[in-house]
Amino acid sequence: MDQEQDLHEARLRYALGAVINSRAQSLLDIGCGSGTLLKRAVNVERFRRIVGLEVSGEALAVARRELQHHLGAGKRLELVQGSCLDNQDRLAGFDAAALVETIEHLDPRHLSRLETNLFAHARPATVVVTTPNREYNVLYGLHEDERRHPDHRFEWDRRRFRTWAQRLARQYGYQVLINGIGEAHPEFGCPTQAARFTRCLVDTAVA
Repeated sequence: MDQEQDLHEARLRYALGAVINSRAQSLLDIGCGSGTLLKRAVNVERFRRIVGLEVSGEALAVARRELQHHLGAGKRLELVQGSCLDNQDRLAGFDAAALVETIEHLDPRHLSRLETNLFAHARPATVVVTTPNREYNVLYGLHEDERRHPDHRFEWDRRRFRTWAQRLARQYGYQVLINGIGEAHPEFGCPTQAARFTRCLVDTAVA
């Protein structure tokens, strides 16, 4: 595996491990892409329901092909084409939600709609988010204004991500744990940053 494949595997292990440790029985993979997390999730017997939500029809076609034996009537897995911004009902009814390298593909102006749909309305007990750490980009030879992928609408440094995650936790009644994924640099941190949100037993959400 090359460095990026190793890092992606580490992200998937982190996300799936966090969901498994939460004892969730249903999982929504938001921005599931070609289904790399779903391929691992279908091997977890505890999950009674697994749904992958993806905007790209092309990526979803790959996921359908790769996961065809797990799809169909009576199966635990479902693939849905759509956006996390459009229909909040699509996000409801799950114990856990994962957004692995997803939020950076959203227009920052629309991020608040995801926050409302997911944290205010759907309110899964566990939410796992991973996203690039912009500070690490210099180690990839990128300039300050460059992003890792042309489809990324933003990439946050560690302070900005932590501020965002802590605000969501405070506003919507969650606890949050911030982690780094990948090889850590003493100055720039890890290439990927992650937040694991756990809904508080006593609802402290602020309207």
